[in-house]
Amino acid sequence: MAVRVRQQIYYQHQEAPYEQPAIQPKTKQSPKKHRKIITAREKFLYIAFVILIATLSIFILHKQSSIQKTTIEIEKIEREIAEIEKQNVDLKVQVSELSTYERIWEKANSLGLTLKEDNVKVVPGE
Repeated sequence: MAVRVRQQIYYQHQEAPYEQPAIQPKTKQSPKKHRKIITAREKFLYIAFVILIATLSIFILHKQSSIQKTTIEIEKIEREIAEIEKQNVDLKVQVSELSTYERIWEKANSLGLTLKEDNVKVVPGE
């Protein structure tokens, strides 16, 4: 009888061969608390960041536009200055041509002026 009890205990304790559990299709499980993908605070930060970037972009574009306008005005003024300097050079050349002693003497003779040494006065200076 003792042998029989041992055999029963032995057979009861023998493990059955390992069977792989069958894969069950996924079914709706009990609802879990899902974390929101984007929280309200994160949305606020994203919107604030986008507004900040847009504002800075507009500010930079405005500054670049005003710099461009100022540069164009400077170029116009520099062209005007160059033109006036050219006119000044031309006028200086004309003055030097018209103020030669020969030309002055010819003009004076044509107007009927004569050179009398009694009427000549020397002015100190240049």
